[in-house]
Formats: sequence, C-alpha cells, structure tokens
Amino acid sequence: MKFSIDRDQFLKSLNYCQGVIEKRSTLPILSNILIEAKDSTLKITATDLDLIFINELKNIKIEEEGSTTTSSSIIYDIIRKLTPGSNIDFNLVNENKLQLYSEKSEFNLNCLNPNDFPLINENFSDNQFSIDSKLLLKLINKCKFSVSNDETRHYLNGIYLHQSENEGNYFLTAVATDSHRMSICKAKMDSKKIFEPIIIPKKTIFQLSTLLEDYQGDVKLYNIKSKIKFEFDKSILVSKLIDGKFPNYTQVIPKNNEKKLEVDLKTFLSSVDRVASVSSDRKDGVKFELSKDKLNLSVNNPNSGDGKEVLSVKFDHELNISFNSRYLIDVSSQIDGEKIFMYLNDTGSPALIKDQSDKDSIFIVMPMKA
Repeated sequence: MKFSIDRDQFLKSLNYCQGVIEKRSTLPILSNILIEAKDSTLKITATDLDLIFINELKNIKIEEEGSTTTSSSIIYDIIRKLTPGSNIDFNLVNENKLQLYSEKSEFNLNCLNPNDFPLINENFSDNQFSIDSKLLLKLINKCKFSVSNDETRHYLNGIYLHQSENEGNYFLTAVATDSHRMSICKAKMDSKKIFEPIIIPKKTIFQLSTLLEDYQGDVKLYNIKSKIKFEFDKSILVSKLIDGKFPNYTQVIPKNNEKKLEVDLKTFLSSVDRVASVSSDRKDGVKFELSKDKLNLSVNNPNSGDGKEVLSVKFDHELNISFNSRYLIDVSSQIDGEKIFMYLNDTGSPALIKDQSDKDSIFIVMPMKA
C-alpha cells in the first residue's frame, strides 16, 4: 500500500475516529483504525464494537493498493502536529510497519493484521428513509442535554427516536429525560415511514452530532431490530441500540399549567447564570419569588454566600418555586426566540417551557424541594 494525501483532509477524518475508539480497550485491534486504499479512494474505519464509523476520501493519489491497521491515537497525534496544508506520503513497508513522510518528518508506525479488524455484515436494505441533516441535528441538539447518566435505568441513557402522528401529519420525534427534566422535539415528515421506535445511545448521539455539524444534505436512516445506520455522502455510522422500553413520556407533559411567565431570554439566562455563581457545583436551587410582573431570583449556599437579582417580567400571579440552575441554563440555551415562556402551576409541579419561534420543541423541568 502506497498513497499520498493532504494533511488537512486526513486529519478531519481521523478527528471523527477519536470519538468512536475507546481509549482503554482490552483488544489491541480496537485501538487501531483500518486504512484501505483502493480505486483512488481511501477508506478509514474505526469501531468499539458497539459503534462503527466509516469515512471515504475520494480522488486520492494511490500508487499501490492495500490495507492495514495502526494506532488511531498515535497517527492522529502525529498528523495534527504536521504543518497545515502539507502533503503526507504513506508506504506500507511490510505487514507490521507503515512509513509516513511529510516535509522533514519521517515516522514508522506499528501495524496489526487488517484481517483481524471486526467489520459489519448486517443487511440494512429495509426500512430506509431520508431526512435533512439540519433537521436531524436540531432533534439531537434540543434533546441531548437531557439524556440520563444513571446506569441503573439504562433505557434513559439515550434519545428515544420514534414516529408520531398529529391531525394526519407525521413527525420524527426525539425525546430525552433524566427524570428531573425532559426535552421533546419533532420534525415533520412528508409521509408515514416504516420506522420502529428506537433508543440511540449517548455516545452515538454525540458522534452523530459532530458529523452533522460539518454536513449539509440528506442523511439516510436504516434500522433493523438492534442497530441503526446513518449514511452521509461520504460517511457511514452504524450503532447498536439500547435494548429497553422508554417510558410513556406523554403522561408527564403538564396539562394544567396556566400561570404564564414571559421574560426576555438573554436577560433571564444571564441573570440565572450570575446568581448561581455563588453555588460552585451549580446544584443549589435558584429560588423564584414571583409576583405581578416581577421575578426575584436568589441562590443561597451556606458555604459560600448568596446572590439575588430582580427582573421585570410578564406574570399575573404569585408563586414561589425553585429550580436547578444548570437545568434552566441548558434549556434556555436551546431557545431560538427572543423570549422564554414558562407555564407554571404550583410549587411542587413541573414547569412547561416553550419557544414561541419553535412550536415543535418543548421542555419540562421538575422543581426542587425548597
């Protein structure tokens, strides 16, 4: 195997691989990337057995076709330290050694047999549909911060993606919750799809988010019982799914929250952030003392002090309620409009948060006990 490639192009591909490969794998081959050079295409594959990422780089100058595997972290570290815009020459001297040349640098990297590299063999031909990359990215970004880290309830450790229907319209709907907060976001589809409800693991979500940030176009989704495949123009991401039943989230959506709080988003976000500064771990509750068109925000930490701030708002009731400041900041950061709308009921009931400029997203935050 012998080929030449632009450093920046190769680095971008390797960067994606870093999010897939486990740093402490018990199988040495899983610390490696598979590099295959054939027909002017360089194919790079990374896997942790649960997640597989494949990236194809086209129009590569290949002198000799072939394949090998080498350490993902080492080759990534080398490539990122080379001069931007430089050219790199690779030469597989023998099955155990890959030479790398660029400007005045020369490296010899150890290799493992590519035949030992695990590859997918499932047939994903059924249950396929396409979605715009920016719509899929929106679904993920609006929900990923609410994903649970509680391993005892593994079915909450991902985003629940399913098809929903409302008044004859079909939506691809994403939901995530850690039982303290919940995010729901939906994207309208042109027709009903054959798509079974699935739970996408957290690691896959963040890898997918990174890929979608850099891509514009349609993404093809294929799902079989235990896996999902995302197909881009030049990349493929295949992931195992979480085996479990996601709870009936619609039962949690508040139905009787009629006390509407309207406040300027930027003012609210910066005020909550400021008063929460006295709480080093941001776990102390931000207390809301609400009265007619007035919101008193306060945080009290017995070890570090307290903070208070007064905001002008639109509100026609009186209510005292407390929330986790980090949850409020996370939700506020996903609001697209200029105002945030919170629909409240009483001190112990969850808040329903809406974005007037995005009718397809809602957030629910549980209050903290005073």
